Amino acid sequence: MAELYIDGEWVAAKAGGRREIRCPADGTPVATVDEATAEDTVAAIAAARNAFDSRGWPQTASAERGDLLLRVADLIGARKDALARTESLDTGKRLVESEYDMDDIASCFRYFGKLAGQDAGRIVDTGNADTFSRIVHEPVGVCGLITPWNYPLLQVSWKVAPALAAGNTFVLKPSELTPSTAIMLMDVLTEAGLPAGVGNLVLGAGASAGAPLSTHPDVDLVSFTGGLVTGRTIAANAATTVKKVALELGGKNPNVVFADADSETAIDYALTAAFLHSGQVCSAGARLIVQESVHDDIVEEVVRRAENIRLGGPFDTDAETGTLISAAHREKVERYVRTAVDEGAVLRCGGRRPDGERYQNGFFYLPTVLDGVGQGSNAVVEEAFGPVLTVETFTDEDDAVRIANDTTYGLAGAVFTQDAGKAQRVAGRLRHGTVWINDFHPYLPQAEWGGFKQSGVGRELGPHGLAEYQEVKHIYQNLRPAPQRWFSG
Repeated sequence: MAELYIDGEWVAAKAGGRREIRCPADGTPVATVDEATAEDTVAAIAAARNAFDSRGWPQTASAERGDLLLRVADLIGARKDALARTESLDTGKRLVESEYDMDDIASCFRYFGKLAGQDAGRIVDTGNADTFSRIVHEPVGVCGLITPWNYPLLQVSWKVAPALAAGNTFVLKPSELTPSTAIMLMDVLTEAGLPAGVGNLVLGAGASAGAPLSTHPDVDLVSFTGGLVTGRTIAANAATTVKKVALELGGKNPNVVFADADSETAIDYALTAAFLHSGQVCSAGARLIVQESVHDDIVEEVVRRAENIRLGGPFDTDAETGTLISAAHREKVERYVRTAVDEGAVLRCGGRRPDGERYQNGFFYLPTVLDGVGQGSNAVVEEAFGPVLTVETFTDEDDAVRIANDTTYGLAGAVFTQDAGKAQRVAGRLRHGTVWINDFHPYLPQAEWGGFKQSGVGRELGPHGLAEYQEVKHIYQNLRPAPQRWFSG
């Protein structure tokens, strides 16, 4: 049984609560873990606070912190097979996808390991030879890190690596549905030499285990990736103590295909954008926005190929995509599709659970295409977070931009065209944090990741990802202090 990791030790949850983790592909038991209460999380916060204030972690040389992260990267690489297998059992995703994720995770720790300490601040010219002024970056303090279930360890690495690189301590609360690789990471961090109290792990539901991370006065920053409703609650809670907040709240991401695009390429990427990991991706290209003149040809081929996508469990080598995370989530996707059809969308394929005994114990749902979706309908406003692709049409460039930007989200999007000028114009006008041209889904650790509008605040990855976990301070030094005689008395 897995316990909580607080102040360098594995400890049992005080109330003795436990949760059984089962693979969503077939219901087989994966692990039994402790469920933290708010009291447990407060104890973890106290450990992180003490490690930051009294044990010298923020004063650790940046090169030493960077070396620790590089050791973590090496250990993740060495344990790739075990980590990937565990991730697939927790999430139900294909093993090959989890293996790719482990490579990205190692790269993330390696990137921030090299980045640590590179920014030594800057000198500010005061115009006075007798004064010295410089800008330096310092750690924020105790960071509350709350991560989702769709890419469990990857999302953890996006928060833990920059937090440690910048000299912070943290309390990590992974999704209660997929905690196993976060547990394994704490062993990796310990083996790499992370001091006691610097990294802490609590498990359980957000309402109990996660709540203190956004309310407790000893937490200086809360970083959350997940749903919009929960994100709003966290932001409101954090405001009571004026914490720093970093939120990544998903997206309703447009994939714009012009008539002059290479249709074979555009179709292939449209399928990957929508159905990778059964659409359970924050940046999923869930909105296919196609120029009217090529709508029929593009959509017919997308539907034909979507109908042939093979579903299966994590270790089914013939599977092309997997299961949804839970029964409750599948029911949410089903309601989304029913509502869309009631509002006039045309169901072109999918829209139901697959037939066959092999799928009966898992939470599978067929890849679904909804055509003729109207502007402002729930289907283009709400995030399904499942294998559902909606289709809209546009007439010209201005119309494409207007439709693509007609969303409260602004995380990511794509443009497919062979006209280089048009590609740059449209990409420049889209109000989304990441815009791909003739591609979908790639990210680079050296490039920032974040969104416009209600997709969140703050950036992850890249140099600004590190800055989210730092304070900027102005240090002004008078090199020749003397009385100024402002007052005659």
